Amino acid sequence: MSSTYLISPAGHPNYGDELIAAAWLRHLATSRPEDEVWLDCPNPGLATELFHGIHPGLRVTNTLWRACWEAPSDDPAVVMAHVAGLVTHLGSPAFDLGLERLRQVDTLHFLGGGYLNDLWPIHAGLVAGAVAAKALSGARLVGTGLSLVPILRSSADDGASSGAPFLDLLQTFDHLSVRDEPSAQAAGTTLGLDDAFLGVEEQLTRGLARGGADLMVCLQSDLQTPEHRARVIESVERTVSRARDEGRTIQYVEAIPGIDRPAYDALSHLIDPDCFVPFISVWREGIPLRPDQTWLTTRFHLHFLAAAAGASGTAIGVRDGFYDIKHQSLIALGSGWTYRDSSAGGDIALPDHAPAAARFTSERRTRADSKRREADALYPVRPGPSPDRRGLAPSRIAQSLRGVMARDRPAAS
Repeated sequence: MSSTYLISPAGHPNYGDELIAAAWLRHLATSRPEDEVWLDCPNPGLATELFHGIHPGLRVTNTLWRACWEAPSDDPAVVMAHVAGLVTHLGSPAFDLGLERLRQVDTLHFLGGGYLNDLWPIHAGLVAGAVAAKALSGARLVGTGLSLVPILRSSADDGASSGAPFLDLLQTFDHLSVRDEPSAQAAGTTLGLDDAFLGVEEQLTRGLARGGADLMVCLQSDLQTPEHRARVIESVERTVSRARDEGRTIQYVEAIPGIDRPAYDALSHLIDPDCFVPFISVWREGIPLRPDQTWLTTRFHLHFLAAAAGASGTAIGVRDGFYDIKHQSLIALGSGWTYRDSSAGGDIALPDHAPAAARFTSERRTRADSKRREADALYPVRPGPSPDRRGLAPSRIAQSLRGVMARDRPAAS
């Protein structure tokens, strides 16, 4: 029996992260049902509930995430050295049981998403810890559907800022795919697809069976200033009011509990309480979808699923250098949506519905097949020989780790 160790920000809950984790667990339930599968994520208790029953061998922990949180500094160089040191040397009763497990698995797999970047610099420790485990065990190290922008940088000893140590660690991966062109350029790899393509067909089946309103709205409250949030809500409020006057039905979808609620509260005089779709309903029954809908959302994976269903919409910018790249990656694939810059004000037009997402919809199965081929190549369905644990030359991995651990400091007591 082999073991797979998945690393993901799942369990927040955040609809996109949960969608991706569930898709990989379903794939592994088909291709590796006898395997032990570990999911290392920030909230193992909630993740256990979200993914209960998907894979029979699922175990959930937060070993690497906790190691990052407890580093003596939030400078990514310090966090990387701290976590790599813990994995390599052990010696901490609070971590050793989990780290010993990490050092024994056959595959370490970073699931897709936009969590390895400069917005959350301590997450660099996740990669450093995985690379350290690979150097010890020879485990296969892979990443799929990742977004790396804005590029994670740390302060060097001379006061300069550099992304080199983190990017160097990515070169030790046995397989790496990214979902946007800037990430591909930074990592020196070819452009791939978002991991949500692995679960798109199942989610569309559920969502389209559920149906939905004429106009769908979801606006987040994080990663933006209060002034920007107020400006976005004001623009959407005018658009929703006009849609209501025209007799359109309206629903508000919650992708992250709490974070997506303030905008609904501000719009609740225009959207009936029964038309608020909470995360738990989305997770159990799917996103309410119709091909003739119009969407207004800041959320990337709502843009993804709605466009895949054939709906038109406007993706509203939240943070330049992050969400604009995410949404533009879907527009480049033919989502047909309009992107509204984060600094824009004024009304948001509701176009007469047209098959704006025709290209995205018509090509989604081809792209889903491509993502499945990537998954099948990583985890073949038919039993085969034990995983090739040779990976990259140990000297190459050790060289990268030395650069990270050069600034190693004693862990805080």
